[in-house]
Amino acid sequence: MDIDQARSTFHELRGRESGVSPDELDTVWAALDTVRAEDILGSWKGDDFATGHRLHEKLFASRWHGKTFHSLEDAKPLICRDADGNLYSDVKAGNGEASLWNIEFRGEVTATMVYDGAPIFDHFKKVDDSTLMGIMNGKSALVLDDGRHYYFLLERD
Repeated sequence: MDIDQARSTFHELRGRESGVSPDELDTVWAALDTVRAEDILGSWKGDDFATGHRLHEKLFASRWHGKTFHSLEDAKPLICRDADGNLYSDVKAGNGEASLWNIEFRGEVTATMVYDGAPIFDHFKKVDDSTLMGIMNGKSALVLDDGRHYYFLLERD
């Protein structure tokens, strides 16, 4: 799959309301370009793919909005909305916050958010200048569902 096909498939999978296969997402992931941690600083709105992963319900219940990367040392993985619609960093649910690093995943070095209080890594690849694809990785009991990773996306906010 070339980069243009990967982008097209990414958007098609994103639009599906159910039945997205992790295998399809793995194929898209493999074709996308890596990104450097210092190039993704800023605020991002989050969403996920309809794979049926158990973390979808948890994030939906938390009113997850996205992520904010103020600097390499100051990353906020769980920007959520309170009952009044205000954004806040849910430090309790995230067991702290995070930092950004360039880390190898699946044979490529790419931007990765490392959670401060849990063995969890969010790896990112570039779809386009305002969109990232993410894979949550880490200790299997925390992030895997039936052996599969959680796939999500971020758009510049």
